[in-house]
Amino acid sequence: MLDRFEDRLDRMVNGAFARAFKAEVQPVEIAAALQREMDDRAAVVARGRTVVPNLFIADLSPTDDERLSVYRDTLERELITLVTDYAEQQSYTVLGPIQVDLARDDSLETGIFRIHSEARSGVTADSPAPLPGQPSLTAGLVHHALVHPVTRLGRGNEADIRVDDPGVSRVHCEVVLGAPTVVRDLGSTNGLSVDGTRVTQASLVDGSSITIGQTTLIYRSG
Repeated sequence: MLDRFEDRLDRMVNGAFARAFKAEVQPVEIAAALQREMDDRAAVVARGRTVVPNLFIADLSPTDDERLSVYRDTLERELITLVTDYAEQQSYTVLGPIQVDLARDDSLETGIFRIHSEARSGVTADSPAPLPGQPSLTAGLVHHALVHPVTRLGRGNEADIRVDDPGVSRVHCEVVLGAPTVVRDLGSTNGLSVDGTRVTQASLVDGSSITIGQTTLIYRSG
């Protein structure tokens, strides 16, 4: 995976990375450090479900930051792609959209960098925490009660449960309580997956995973 990452960068900038970073921080070093950070911070929160950080900051020395600034947008996009692919490969769960930012730290010497990370949910709702026996959707460790017969999920303000994820449509899908409870795609741009399978509509059971964009929520029947 790291080789593919390096090859893509090389093709995009025609070897400029190799010339610019001959003696300083190499982009592939940052990529490898991000993978290690995910592995080191992985937390098992349920059987078969391991949560890892989704927000990363790479602190760079002034010299490295200046050299990287020309390629910052390209490199950050490629690092996000690599982190996303690695999370999928390892069957990790992220609580919200993955973000990688490069930052300057004047205290660092050339060739030295530091990684910070955080697991932050991109899911918000006005609904209270679920009562015993009440169905809910769980994002990370936060539970959002399903208080309406039909609950809409999406990025827009009109959604009942808002998902701050660029891969999510304004009104992406809806959960309809019943026997069985179902989740239904509402013509979203990037589609809907349940338990890893792409669907337009599917029945839910306790523990079913709903993935929209890069965000995964777990259905709890109560």
